[in-house]
Amino acid sequence: MFSPNFSKYNRHANASLALLAPLFVLSAPAYAEQYLSVAQAQQVLFTGASFEAHFLTLNEQQREQIKAISNVRQRWAEQQIWKAFEQDKFVGWFIIDKVIGKHEFITYATALNADGQVQGIEIMDYRESYGSEVRLAPWRAQFHGKQKVQNVKFNDTISNISGATLSCRNVTNGVKRLLAIHQLFLVTAV
Repeated sequence: MFSPNFSKYNRHANASLALLAPLFVLSAPAYAEQYLSVAQAQQVLFTGASFEAHFLTLNEQQREQIKAISNVRQRWAEQQIWKAFEQDKFVGWFIIDKVIGKHEFITYATALNADGQVQGIEIMDYRESYGSEVRLAPWRAQFHGKQKVQNVKFNDTISNISGATLSCRNVTNGVKRLLAIHQLFLVTAV
């Protein structure tokens, strides 16, 4: 009875695969683009303003309050927020946030004026290979003037972009969540 000895072939095949494995890892598709630093985003959204850090540390109960109002989970216990001032006059809030795209986080900045209305949104970091159309000014402009969580509705008051649905939906939900944070914690913090 003939029984071929494949073990020496398997040994060579395994060694070859081990040598090729780094090539597969090194050639894995990756995409990341940083468009703005914190300081750059601050100046785009509040030109000439000065900023004072006002980071919020949120406990579980506060995070649940945010979810109850916005219907969006607050992932982070700390929210990065700055007060914006022009010549010592409070002019609004600068907030950095992250939302998930399809697989990776999108970092964006939102400016709320002194009345709590969205003044602007800037995409700071985008790490997905698809959906970067959320950077387009006309899409971001849909948020201008929005003040209440109820006024920010995906596929209603905020239109979708075909091919960027997850990014559009998640940035929209992020802005809703930030408006809830403003309503709960920032209105009285001026």
